[in-house]
Amino acid sequence: MEYARIAAGFVLVLGLVYWAFVEPKIRTTFVTVVIAVAASAGIWIGANLLFDQVRVHWTRFMVIASAVVGAIVGIVLHGNLVTIGSGEGFFTWVVGPLAGAAAFGALGYGLAVTDDPSRRRAIAIGGSLAIGAVIGLVIRDTYHPEFDAVAIVVSTAIGAALGAGISLLGKKAPVRGALTGGAIGWIAGAWGGADLGDGSLATSLIAALVPAALIGVRLAMTSNPDYRARLVLDNRSRATIFIGPALLFILVMLVIPAVRTLYLSLLDDDSEDFVRLENYTSVFTDRNSLDLDNWTNMFTSIPFIIGMVLLGIAVIVGVTMKQRTGRAVEVGNPTVAPLVFGALLVAFGAFTAMRGTLINNLWWVVVVTFLSTALGLAIAVLADQRGGERFAKSIIFMPMAISLVGASIIWRFVYTARDTSTEQTGVLNALWVGLGRLSTGSGLPTLIFGAAILLALIGLLMVCARMLVRYGPGRAVVPGIAAIFVGWFFIRYVGIIGTGVGGHRVAEDGTVSAETVFFVQETPYNNFWLMVIFIWIQTGFAMVILSAAIKAVPTELIEAAKIDGATSSQVFWRVTLPQIATTIGVVVTTLIVGVMKVFDIVKVTTNGQFGSQVLANQMFQEAFGFTNTGKGAALAILIFVAVLPVMIYNIRRMQREG
Repeated sequence: MEYARIAAGFVLVLGLVYWAFVEPKIRTTFVTVVIAVAASAGIWIGANLLFDQVRVHWTRFMVIASAVVGAIVGIVLHGNLVTIGSGEGFFTWVVGPLAGAAAFGALGYGLAVTDDPSRRRAIAIGGSLAIGAVIGLVIRDTYHPEFDAVAIVVSTAIGAALGAGISLLGKKAPVRGALTGGAIGWIAGAWGGADLGDGSLATSLIAALVPAALIGVRLAMTSNPDYRARLVLDNRSRATIFIGPALLFILVMLVIPAVRTLYLSLLDDDSEDFVRLENYTSVFTDRNSLDLDNWTNMFTSIPFIIGMVLLGIAVIVGVTMKQRTGRAVEVGNPTVAPLVFGALLVAFGAFTAMRGTLINNLWWVVVVTFLSTALGLAIAVLADQRGGERFAKSIIFMPMAISLVGASIIWRFVYTARDTSTEQTGVLNALWVGLGRLSTGSGLPTLIFGAAILLALIGLLMVCARMLVRYGPGRAVVPGIAAIFVGWFFIRYVGIIGTGVGGHRVAEDGTVSAETVFFVQETPYNNFWLMVIFIWIQTGFAMVILSAAIKAVPTELIEAAKIDGATSSQVFWRVTLPQIATTIGVVVTTLIVGVMKVFDIVKVTTNGQFGSQVLANQMFQEAFGFTNTGKGAALAILIFVAVLPVMIYNIRRMQREG
């Protein structure tokens, strides 16, 4: 059997390799992955082997390290076709890296073999100036810079200040850091802030010689370390090898783009004129972003009214619990459910009255975060140690495997509304129209469905009465609220109040016709139907994380609570929930970060139309649709600032736990 498995695996690998070489796209992806993995492994292994030379073979280390730096410089210059003769044939691509490695390697060797200060100064400064002169001479005419004195002075000063500051933080001499930072700042100002191609050979030489001289002076201030210093360098290098790539990735992919985006947000739409905070003020003054004119409409919205009723019930229950237990609100207290859901519905009503992109984003954060976490926790608790737990959790987690774009397309079909003269292909509208036909009909299906609703109402009333008799009003809150909603639905269904429920419309002459719901187009509740897509996906994520946390709760605590007479409900609220509170915090903060930058769902379903705009989609439209780079960058910074406190909170919490 074991040999059969090995043979099957071997055949599978061969089939995949064959498929990879037959299919061009698969082959390209396969080669890219192999090269990326091999290059990463090679760099990591090479760095470790290089620093293995520090303790005993210092000269060898200096030569190899300097040659690597020179090769990188040659790759940057020659690979970007900046130097004369680059890009014309295969061998010209390797000339620059080889020349850079040879020149820098020779400089490293010269510094490594002597400890005499005067000789080191001559080698460092002379060698650096020679390399700088060669670089300046081989620069193509089209890249000769025309100096901008202001850009050079500002960049050099900023670089020197940053370098000195970093040195001071590391408790080192600030002069050395200032020289290195000044050299980098000069390069940025002389080349990055200049009009390339408008200069001359002289300006090219000056642009290369000045930073070379600064680096030469910086190298001249160093000395060859003794064995103890080399030992410290070897030990510190291991941490740098492991952490360095991650820090470099963060610097290149996060820090530098964030700084550049912040800079662009202070410029106009063409990124030419400095407009200060005008892009930010336009976001908050634009009615499409923030519209509070009709905020008083929240007091007449149905969610707000229902929420206030629930809050009133919470107050009544809280007063009762205060008299019985001494606490009006606590974890597991019957006051919590109407209080939480009442506050959620009040917020829901407020969001439907106040409109705009910023309000929509806040609405998404509140609703998606709360419902995803609550549903995930409920499923994790209800499915824990039950039959079919793995199957149920697999089904619920399955949407996580679908991309947000794919999920949005799926739910667009679910929300589809067709003309009422044809059959509805959208699942929800088919159910909605079918419910309307049942409610306004008079046949046997109508009677059966009505009887089922009545039985459900009677069952809820019996449960409510039982809770009142056995446990008092506190336990009767949840079934009582459910009975109110089911009773309201039954009254509407049978026509005691209104004309029925579901998708139907009654004309003035009394005729009844079908009516669909435009889930995606009708404001403002279309925002909620878009949120359902995200909730559908993220509930599985919350369930898996919280389920793992629940299973990690020590069984001794649960058994001790049961021995003391605690019910299953009390065990959950008083023992399990406090133990997983940290995990709940992780889930909540993760969801907040994800919701704040939601983009795909809105882009695919509405593209921000019908009052469903969010910050990420508006940023994309401003930057790439309307070519308003300044405002797009400002919106990106707003998203970053909104997410930043959550990230800081997570980092500090992990530091406290560590």
